[in-house]
Amino acid sequence: MRTSSEIIELILNIAKEDNNIRAVLMTGSRANPDCPPDMHQDFDIVYFVSDMNPYWDNDAWVEEKFGKPSIMQKPESMQLIPPDNDGNYAYLMIFPDGNRIDLQITKETYVDDGEPAILLLDKDGTFPEIKVKEDYWYIRKPNQKLFSDCCNEFHWCLNNVAKGIAREELSYAMDMLNDCVRNMLMQMLEWYIGVNNNFSVSAGKKGKYFKKFLPDNIYMRFTKTYSDADYEHMWHAAFEMLYLFDEVAKEVAGHMNFLFDVDEAKGIESYMKQVRYK
Repeated sequence: MRTSSEIIELILNIAKEDNNIRAVLMTGSRANPDCPPDMHQDFDIVYFVSDMNPYWDNDAWVEEKFGKPSIMQKPESMQLIPPDNDGNYAYLMIFPDGNRIDLQITKETYVDDGEPAILLLDKDGTFPEIKVKEDYWYIRKPNQKLFSDCCNEFHWCLNNVAKGIAREELSYAMDMLNDCVRNMLMQMLEWYIGVNNNFSVSAGKKGKYFKKFLPDNIYMRFTKTYSDADYEHMWHAAFEMLYLFDEVAKEVAGHMNFLFDVDEAKGIESYMKQVRYK
């Protein structure tokens, strides 16, 4: 597997040899000092160019410059997943040695929104100053409305989980459990981590740092919310979600001086038991 320095050298050499590429920026986890480095990190790279045409849906250019990827996705050339149509083009590439490069090509002027980024090359010396906000990825404090909406969405969608299990509609019940309901659980767990760390940490994309920041007992209960396709196990996962959510939500509410709707929580618990034990 090529080293990080070898990949960066490749990326820069391609840019240096191409007069149309004027600047190179690295974003993502490799630009984030709070993200622990490992061999699986992507290289999130932006080429700032003066002309987009040479790079638009051009597999031959990719293979000539970077080598042939083992697998590649070109979001702007897809139909199943509608493209952004913002004038930029991206190549998401995994190479035979395991390295992944997510390359975005753009004519746009860089706008600093605070996201961690590292300027690797500036041929013109005119690249805008990058002022990285240290708290860019930190968990944000909710207000009462956001908190209450999260609770309501979580509790409400559990009714669909219960009906889906009772009807043995596997894919529907699983989707409700692992999309609608889980998203709200993970949001509440993020706020729980936030209140216990002064909102000065990141839980990572899709909660990937939960194991690091959640107490062991809470994390172990979180793992029990994942179920296989056995309907009895799905019931256990759904109730584990309910009890875990309500416990951490009450703690968040206590820290933030929010109101937690106990009647709503009891109402969905009663309904779920009614459906399960009908």
